[in-house]
Amino acid sequence: MPWIEPVTLAGKTVTLEPLSEKHHNGLVEAARDGELWNLWYTTIPDPAGMMAEIERRLELQARGSMLPFTVIENSTGRVAGMTTYMHIDAENRRLEIGSTWLRKGVQRTAVNTECKRLLLSYAFDSLGCIAVEFRTSCANAQSRAAIERLGAKLDGILRSHALHRNGTLRDTVVYSITAAEWPQIERRLTA
Repeated sequence: MPWIEPVTLAGKTVTLEPLSEKHHNGLVEAARDGELWNLWYTTIPDPAGMMAEIERRLELQARGSMLPFTVIENSTGRVAGMTTYMHIDAENRRLEIGSTWLRKGVQRTAVNTECKRLLLSYAFDSLGCIAVEFRTSCANAQSRAAIERLGAKLDGILRSHALHRNGTLRDTVVYSITAAEWPQIERRLTA
């Protein structure tokens, strides 16, 4: 039996549903809110590539290295974006929360914080993770600030770690939250 299987995580503001092809049209609409695919420092599929991205993530899920979610706004029932458990390491009970993107209309609202709280709670309280990582481009100031607001600690910077879509070098900033840190962070996120 796999360590991690598809699950729905429900909160006050959002529900995280296991990604499926039925979410395609809602994800296209969400990506169009702000034309998110034009951001050079992150990778968000354009409308024409959304189905390929869904299929890619579902293939990685079938291999056991990813568990992707569709973010649904509870108040409207609309798709707000995607988020993912990735780089799943069952043997060491570690994973990364990443490949998160949200429609422009819900950025800087409670949506992202609640997504992270739900994902962290399930990772630590149900899966027994010893640590959860977050990675982002050094150039993505908005993402770095959101990760730091969660209470994640900076582990380091992987210099010239990858290439951005535009071909420039990406320095990847790595953060984490450990199981020992989770109770205090959970109290703060819940408050």
